[in-house]
Amino acid sequence: MNTPISGLRTAIYKVGDIQAAKEWYAKAFDRQPYFDQPFYTGFDIDGYELGLQPEDQSPAEKPESVCAYWAAADVQSVYDRLVSLGATPNEPPQNVGGEIIVATVKDPWNNVIGLINNPHFAVKG
Repeated sequence: MNTPISGLRTAIYKVGDIQAAKEWYAKAFDRQPYFDQPFYTGFDIDGYELGLQPEDQSPAEKPESVCAYWAAADVQSVYDRLVSLGATPNEPPQNVGGEIIVATVKDPWNNVIGLINNPHFAVKG
């Protein structure tokens, strides 16, 4: 069966201060951007794109209707590291069944960052 959608490629976070966000995300994901312009900063996270776009003002509250979950072998240690870098705890690491561990934090611009370890999921080309 051939489907028109083949998978997730990019997660974009809107931020009020793109320079500060670029620095924070470089530390948080231990990567430097591969694309860096005032209108967009892109990071290659093992073949997936994490993008930053400027917004005039980061609202105090952002809706949590969509959350991208980034793979982490040890969710607890990554969660703790992000909090130590200034992220706000949102949902602590928890087993949601079948050995799947998830957690979320909020970056300094109130975007939700999801973390997941799902031993049942294998990335396909």
